[in-house]
Amino acid sequence: MGTEVEVVIVGAGISGLGAAYRLIERNPGKRYVVLERRDRIGGTWDLFRYPGVRSDSSIFTLSYPYEPWTHPEGVADGDDIRNYLTDFAAKYGIDRHIRFGARVISADWDSRSDTWLVGYEQDGQTHQVRSRFVFFGSGYYNYDEPYVPEFPSLSSFAGTVVNPQHWPEDLDYAGKRVVVIGSGATAITLVPALTDRADKVVMLQRSPTYIFALPRVNPAIDAVRRVLPRRASHWVAKWYAALFEGLVFLLCRLFPRAMRAMIRRHVITKLPDGYPVDLHFKPRYNPWDQRLCLDADADLLSAVSAGRAEIVTDQIERFDATGIWLQSGRHLAADVVVTATGLRLQALGGIRITVDGVEVAPQDRFVYKAYLLEDVPNLAWCLGYTNASWTLRSDLTAQKFSKLVSHMDSHGYTHAYPHLRGATMREKLSWDINAGYVRRDAHALPKSGTRRPWNVRQNYVFDAIDHRVDRIDEHMVFGGCRPDRTEANRAGSASSDAR
Repeated sequence: MGTEVEVVIVGAGISGLGAAYRLIERNPGKRYVVLERRDRIGGTWDLFRYPGVRSDSSIFTLSYPYEPWTHPEGVADGDDIRNYLTDFAAKYGIDRHIRFGARVISADWDSRSDTWLVGYEQDGQTHQVRSRFVFFGSGYYNYDEPYVPEFPSLSSFAGTVVNPQHWPEDLDYAGKRVVVIGSGATAITLVPALTDRADKVVMLQRSPTYIFALPRVNPAIDAVRRVLPRRASHWVAKWYAALFEGLVFLLCRLFPRAMRAMIRRHVITKLPDGYPVDLHFKPRYNPWDQRLCLDADADLLSAVSAGRAEIVTDQIERFDATGIWLQSGRHLAADVVVTATGLRLQALGGIRITVDGVEVAPQDRFVYKAYLLEDVPNLAWCLGYTNASWTLRSDLTAQKFSKLVSHMDSHGYTHAYPHLRGATMREKLSWDINAGYVRRDAHALPKSGTRRPWNVRQNYVFDAIDHRVDRIDEHMVFGGCRPDRTEANRAGSASSDAR
């Protein structure tokens, strides 16, 4: 039983497109297809279309290291990111391999042929494609169902309720009173953008979030980009941003009190004298226990200072026809309520995975080198960092996957999977950050071990070093179903497993 393609890539966002590039870079001529459920390239950057949507980390680490970002801004707007990805896919011919509107529903491994049978829906019909490998670039959250708490009496509200994950294109909020519920990265981006047209915007939060203002255009990086050639300056900008973000994270872990005080002083300088900073900007947790939110060009703090936006820290008592009653007794009048209340974690896009007819629950498997699943053959997935840009890890993942494909081809192997060899190992969460969306679905993602190569680290520098000295056969089982290579493959499998 042959293959229609050699690799199926799920998703045409940053992860999927990057995987396609790295695959062909190392394995020219490989037949692959990208299955994208949406009608456009972009993934997250096509899904989220709310006002002001932008990156919340440096675009020099979010963009690909081999495809320089050409705009001056280091904090990029969502439309510019999507256009960058679209141009990138066209430049390298990746867009010719994409099947749009193709929603993957299943992936079934058959050990008799060492192939995956991937089922997907397109134009109301069910299709299948057989491949040797499957690469999941489908992200980490549920695209269909964001997290929205059950608010008391919400049905009595006579205005409009929207969620940023499904922002209506025809929503008219000009001259209206808007309440944004939430204090994460989405709310901090959305609130100042809404003030341009809304009559009044309130950010309603149960508890504060750490916010740090940085310029959209970094003067130091901008100076380097004016002097050095494009590729060289992009390399410098990437590592400058990666090391800066890593240093901030490290300092927050080592010196939480000092960093808490520093962030507080920074916020005070952006707000009017006498503003109740400790009420609205003093979280109950230490910096980077949850993600530190970026306020580009101090847009949010400036909107608050100018009176165009208000922050209210309180609990919701109930909704009525005209707005929200708070536990303090205050009533917030609203025409539009935006529930920027978070995401739902989801592994492998919620797709049903089976191996020889037995369903695989990803959350019950350990992750190997942050990209393969324990005892699942020829399946890779991409999971970014919690404390740094997504692309930093997704590109490492794409390189490891393409190297694995090349290694298997050169040895005649048709299957490979990581195996613990009966060893016991303590587990920890793959994402050990204390964010709300992680606490709600703590075990939605595959498990991390506590020692390498099963430990999912949140440290790009260590991972980049480890990648350079990686042993591809470590804790791996290789084998094949080709008749002319069976004995050799069995021997290779046994020797690899014994190491």
